[in-house]
Amino acid sequence: MNSFSLLSQPRVLFGRGEADILPSLIRQFGNTVLLVTGDGTLHRSGRLVSLVDAMRAEKLLCYHYTVEGEPSPEHVDRSVEQYGSAGINVVVAIGGGSALDAGKAISAMLLKNEPVERFIEGQPGYREHDGAKMPFIAVPTTSGTGTEATNNAVISHVGKNGYKRSLRHPAFIPEFALIDPELMLSLPRSLTAASGMDALTQLLESLVSPYGSPYTDAVALSGIEHFSRSFMRACENGDKDIEARGGMAYAAFMSGIALANAGLGIVHGFASSIGGYVDIPHGTLCASLLFSATRENITRLFEKGEDAAYFLAKYAKAGRLLNADSSLNTDEACHALLEKLESLQDALTFPRLGAYGIGEKDLELLVSGTRSKSNPVELSRESMRKILEERL
Repeated sequence: MNSFSLLSQPRVLFGRGEADILPSLIRQFGNTVLLVTGDGTLHRSGRLVSLVDAMRAEKLLCYHYTVEGEPSPEHVDRSVEQYGSAGINVVVAIGGGSALDAGKAISAMLLKNEPVERFIEGQPGYREHDGAKMPFIAVPTTSGTGTEATNNAVISHVGKNGYKRSLRHPAFIPEFALIDPELMLSLPRSLTAASGMDALTQLLESLVSPYGSPYTDAVALSGIEHFSRSFMRACENGDKDIEARGGMAYAAFMSGIALANAGLGIVHGFASSIGGYVDIPHGTLCASLLFSATRENITRLFEKGEDAAYFLAKYAKAGRLLNADSSLNTDEACHALLEKLESLQDALTFPRLGAYGIGEKDLELLVSGTRSKSNPVELSRESMRKILEERL
């Protein structure tokens, strides 16, 4: 067994109705809260109004910042400028991964008098953040990114010279992760499918990461098991099936723990390069590439023979769980895994990359800008290009 280290985790409050205790959690830090949300499902469901009313009933002073789309440096800097002198005691983010990333980044920057770009990994003049931040509470309303368990916030600047990279520090893990499946009942089928496939991608890539451990293996496999029995139910009957919503919320949370401690593979390598190049929803991108990328990984691993047996055995474990068949040998289970991923891709009709303006002319640039040190096998430029070509 190789040595490994683990990040701390937030205090987790998981279960139906847990959102009702949010005002009392806020009270632990003070009476002035910055509420960060997206502009979608939570607004339309009416649940946001009831949550804000509950805060005001508790005499909490609530400022509200809405993030449209994935958080950009401008989003973060604008909110810090607007609320930096408001006496904020705690930041609460309620929403999908974008809202949670935005809230996490804002909590990290409220004590700084500098642009967030100076602390984003890979940017010119990068400086490591010292970890000083405002307390942060994460309340997910989708089941995908697992951001409620991670120590990074993903920031995007979209364009030809764009990027999608992380603001990161161990201190950025939320103080509380409040996970209530009731908040997910109104999530549309399309978002349920895309966010769920993001969670599966993170679970699978963490499982086969060279930087994994017995701990992250156990976490990832537990998440895959819950995904297997909950995902299609949540897609098909998500407005009523609270058990399926709970299973997916658990799977997403496990994916966050696993990725934070093991790293991610080639799909998320592409998510960084492509996500900074065109405006494509992260879950949709993961869903579109997962089958092709996993097939290429498995193909290259089988070519390596015995040297790759360790990673193929892990893919096989995932294949057995997703197909509920423990009798499959390694070859059969890897094949069954690929069949399952392809069937999910076909059944849920995720858009191809071409739908977002990516063409053959863009592939060389995207491949050259993609890195993935946590992939189970080193992929050539030809292999990476093949993955993208299959999804144009």
